[in-house]
Amino acid sequence: MTDDSTCTPDGTDGTDKIESTDIPGSPVTTLPRTSYPATMPAVMPAVLPTATQSVTVAFAGEGAGICELTWGQREIWLSMMRQGWLRMGGVLPLAPDTAVQDVADELAYMMSRYQSLRTRFRFDESGLAAQEIFASGEIMLEVYDTDDESGPQEKATAVEAKYLTVIRDYVDEWPVRMAVVRHRGVPTHLVVITCHLVSDGAGMRVLTREVQARRQAPVEGMQLLDLACWQHSPAGERQTAVALRYTETLMRSVQPCLLRESSDRRVPRHWTGKLNSPALRLAVQVVSERTGADSASVIQALYAIVMGRRALLNPAVIRPLVSNRFRPGLADLVSNLVQSGIFVLDVAEMTVDEAIARAQRASRTAYKHSYRDPDQEQAMVERIAQDQGPKAVAWSVQTWGFFNDRRTLQSSAAQPAGGITSELVERLLADSQFSWTEKKENTAEPLFLHVEDAPESIVLVVSGDTHFVSPADTEGLAWDIEAIAVQAMFDPAVPTLVPMAARS
Repeated sequence: MTDDSTCTPDGTDGTDKIESTDIPGSPVTTLPRTSYPATMPAVMPAVLPTATQSVTVAFAGEGAGICELTWGQREIWLSMMRQGWLRMGGVLPLAPDTAVQDVADELAYMMSRYQSLRTRFRFDESGLAAQEIFASGEIMLEVYDTDDESGPQEKATAVEAKYLTVIRDYVDEWPVRMAVVRHRGVPTHLVVITCHLVSDGAGMRVLTREVQARRQAPVEGMQLLDLACWQHSPAGERQTAVALRYTETLMRSVQPCLLRESSDRRVPRHWTGKLNSPALRLAVQVVSERTGADSASVIQALYAIVMGRRALLNPAVIRPLVSNRFRPGLADLVSNLVQSGIFVLDVAEMTVDEAIARAQRASRTAYKHSYRDPDQEQAMVERIAQDQGPKAVAWSVQTWGFFNDRRTLQSSAAQPAGGITSELVERLLADSQFSWTEKKENTAEPLFLHVEDAPESIVLVVSGDTHFVSPADTEGLAWDIEAIAVQAMFDPAVPTLVPMAARS
């Protein structure tokens, strides 16, 4: 596969294999091996539930060995070091007539098929150093019972809360927790919580699709162990070098501004709100068709314009989360491949259409160079900050706005029969709804815009650290994006109204 000594599939390449024992794990140095809890549930049960039964599920799959973390895993780990452990999953209803053994068989299938679920982590003096993929092992499927008439959902929620709050052990625990809730002996709910080191959202959709179909054909494309070996090979180093040349040139060419301190700090500190907008869906579609730009670029340009108008960041430094699944062999990999790109978008004194064209060019280049070793990037950023001197604004999470397009549909709506009229748009605008969905104290990025799809609307999920972005600006970002999009739908010459003087 490669002569890189950091990859040791089965320890057969002549390198020293880390000594390990049988399941459930292997000895490591005494360094932090557990995580802080994830965001606490809004309502905590008075007493965490106790399982009434544990089913031992055996598994065995292809591929085993020791390797470094992949770039996507390393990037999400760096985020987890700031935010606590990040997870995916939740509570799902079970189909009628589902037996506990059916769920156990599903868990065995998942563990056997996907290397990222058969992984445990190794620590050394530098922190998280390596991961071991096991060929076989056992995992426990827990069963929780309730006899209360309204108890199944409540019990499942309590189990989820338990899985979120009980400290996770990265060394001696598999990265998935799964349980069945039974009501009077009948399975009703599935609770599954997976560490974000296992996969990103796209990978979990692959897993879900294949589990439902019980696909038996061999896994296609590159697997986790193969990917880690390639990324730490000379070819992977060349990829990182090319990506970092772009990033360093960009960073040295721009003096970024910091998010200013907010005058409206709150407790809890980090606020997230959601705008559901049918009007935005129509406006983005019309503007996208007129400009020839993809809808993500349209929304990125609007994001930059609003940051400039509200004097948050100007020029806007945007960090889009990039799936990297367009790269050969990675489309169906169940692993975390997402990495953040970076581009600078100066939208001062131009039209919205011109800003969109600029966003599309810049984002395409950023996506191309989003695939690289995050540790080397972090070292590069530190060098740039040191070279710029103490009076310079250092690059940090306070110098950019994150952007994550989570949409999977992105389908075009049929044009209204009567055409697009101001009356139609007014009706759609009247249906827009904003609500605060989460307020939490644990660390998060200062500014983050997520884009989600709904059957008849676009959903903007905007998160702000109230120490830097006030609740008014956080909510205003979403409403302003909608308003500017609607203006641009009717007028291709609408100006950004971002002043040149506001730039750093």
